[in-house]
Amino acid sequence: MPAKQNIVITSPMYPPTLDALDAKFITHRLWQASDRASFLAALANSVTAIATMGETGASAELMDALPKAKIIASNSVGVDAIDLAAAKARGIAVTNTPGVLTDCVADLGMALTLAVARRVAEGDRYVRSGQWPKSAMGFGTKLGGKTMGIVGMGRIGQALAQRAAAFGMTIVYHSRHKKPELSFRYYDDLAAMATASDVLALVIPGGAATRHLVDANILAALGKTGFLVNIARGSVVDEAALVKALHDGVIAGAGLDVFADEPRVPEALFAMDNVVLQPHQASATHETRTAMGQLMIDNLQAHFAGTPLLTPVG
Repeated sequence: MPAKQNIVITSPMYPPTLDALDAKFITHRLWQASDRASFLAALANSVTAIATMGETGASAELMDALPKAKIIASNSVGVDAIDLAAAKARGIAVTNTPGVLTDCVADLGMALTLAVARRVAEGDRYVRSGQWPKSAMGFGTKLGGKTMGIVGMGRIGQALAQRAAAFGMTIVYHSRHKKPELSFRYYDDLAAMATASDVLALVIPGGAATRHLVDANILAALGKTGFLVNIARGSVVDEAALVKALHDGVIAGAGLDVFADEPRVPEALFAMDNVVLQPHQASATHETRTAMGQLMIDNLQAHFAGTPLLTPVG
């Protein structure tokens, strides 16, 4: 039987995934190291792989500290926190976990849409605080007949479109390229689509190319009856502009699963009833996290076996 490979795990993961990694590899937990530099220096000649999460990623400095590591396996779809150029220059393969989390992320996107439009979280607080016997809560917004503008029409965007259509919504989309196989109306101008949308749903990768794609101008185009739903990355939105737009009534509300500086969230949002907040939970179901972890491990094992990677990045 081949000797177990030494791998560094950069950050906490779903416990059953950690157990599976422990069973198949000799694992070293970077986030538990009291002295990161000494920890990495002691492993420089033995570690052959890095397992990471989307939010943690892998820097060029980490790659240099572990020069024998020739694969970075990310337990997420997003790879914007991985220095892909550095990995390519060093001949390091990168994998992620697309496909297996599509349904759950789309589910939460639809849940946030419903929650903010129908004031679900606000209604829960209203009942729990004893306000209901004193006065009736205000009305919400019907989704049927409204338009959802989806920014990013990959696997998750298309899954969200299916769910929104089932609620009677009209779907339009904006992405880098038009997809001829889709019947939805395509907008090459994001501001024009925001103007035409009642819900603007963000389902695109993070990174420099999409940083602050949704700024004050896009929020103004969405308008005072429009809702923003973000299940992408916090960097996609100018967060200061969003807080101001929500405070000033520029848009009607927002459902947010991601933030610019997670886990830190602008405190101004805490007091806003027109905002539904989640702690980056879109893929956080037992079923999906199990599948994500298994795909990450399958990629690691394929690498060490010298067989094609299942889901290589770029």
